Amino acid sequence: MRRMILTSLLLTLGATAMAGQVYTWVDKQGVTHFSEQPPSDQASSTLNTVAPAPRLPAAEKLPPVQSNDPDQETIERKVKRDIAIQEAKRQEYCETVRTHLAQLENNPRLRAQINGEMRRLTEEERQTRIADAKRAIEGSCR
Repeated sequence: MRRMILTSLLLTLGATAMAGQVYTWVDKQGVTHFSEQPPSDQASSTLNTVAPAPRLPAAEKLPPVQSNDPDQETIERKVKRDIAIQEAKRQEYCETVRTHLAQLENNPRLRAQINGEMRRLTEEERQTRIADAKRAIEGSCR
């Protein structure tokens, strides 16, 4: 607890120290210097420090953007329709892959059509297909 208080105090003091004035000047050799303290033997100027960015309201508090442009509304409807179609295809794919996975896991003696002929899958082929199905589910399905 004591360490947390000390850390937060140091962070607070460090942030306020960084927000101080910055002085700049050029010495006789033409080298530009930057410092928190102005030089005592020559003129210096202060740099404009950047003010922190204003805080934006949370996204849910922002009002929805209203568009009076019919073309924009048409585009938005098309995009929403396309997203809904893609989501439906993804869900259908996930359901198919889950069904195949269940068949592979629950049935050790499966037959598949490979190169135009029906034959029984070896245990190695079955395990490979199970791993492929699990990867597909992890990558595409929630």
